[in-house]
Parts: sequence; C-alpha cells; structure tokens
Amino acid sequence: MSAFKAFKAQVPVAWSPNLYITLVRGMPGTRKLHRRTLEALRLGKCNRTVMRWNTPTVRGMIQQVKRLVVVETEEMYKARKENQEKHRALRPPLVVSHLPTPASESS
Repeated sequence: MSAFKAFKAQVPVAWSPNLYITLVRGMPGTRKLHRRTLEALRLGKCNRTVMRWNTPTVRGMIQQVKRLVVVETEEMYKARKENQEKHRALRPPLVVSHLPTPASESS
C-alpha cells in the first residue's frame, strides 16, 4: 500500500476543518469537466498540494475528481511532511578506516 493510501485510511475527512488536496495523477486525457474542477481547486501540476476549507462544495469537487487527487487532514499532512524532512535530514558521515588492524599479542 502506498504512503498516500495509508494516510488516507487513518482519519475521516469530515472531522477536519482544513483539507490538504494533492494532485497525484496528470490532467492530460481527463474530461474537460474534471480539468475545470482541478483549476477551480487551484491544482495545476502533479504533486502540488493546496489547503482548502472543509465545506460541502469542496467535498463535492473532490468527489468528482477523486481518482486524480489524494485528500489529507491537517494531522496527516504534517506527519507526512515531518517524515519527508526526517528522510532528507543530513546524516553523520560514515568513517571507514583502510589501515590494517594491529595484530593482537597472544603469548
């Protein structure tokens, strides 16, 4: 299961005051009505995220283009961004010594 679907399954969307909508599929080849809906949501390019209030109008628009977008609540969005930042964070350098180890003296 993809990370988006895992987040999507966690919290009911109706409980959140804000929705974070991400376009995950391209617009070419979609119906004109769907393209206009995405333009109304201000989603122009793939992998762009917008924040919209959770109103019946916005939920209806999302329902219309549900195969093209992923909807997250605020908590889910923040958790995903935190995981992405943690993944991109600098890691300490790996130190490799190519010197031979000293032979241990055994008598």
